[in-house]
Amino acid sequence: MSPREIAATGQLFALFESRYALRVIWALRDGHPQTFRLLQDSVGGITPNTLNTRLKELREAGFVQHGSEGYLATPAGLELLKRLSDLPAFAARWATATRRKGPTP
Repeated sequence: MSPREIAATGQLFALFESRYALRVIWALRDGHPQTFRLLQDSVGGITPNTLNTRLKELREAGFVQHGSEGYLATPAGLELLKRLSDLPAFAARWATATRRKGPTP
């Protein structure tokens, strides 16, 4: 990986390390607009202030936009979600393997 790619990856990880950031973009994965309230319910447990902050950050990063019907993933957001689409299957395999191993002493 080039230094530029490393820096860009670090920036992306820093954005998604913020609490609920990845959950917000994930909640928009179906491509349908969501109102603020619906998005808050979809994310679960997020305060309005935190959701406002995350939406602002994700809009500034170019992953989310606000249209007349609500919040949507931008083309860049949809591309990111496409790349994350294997995550549920991976998570299920990982969780199964973790349960089989049991607690580490």
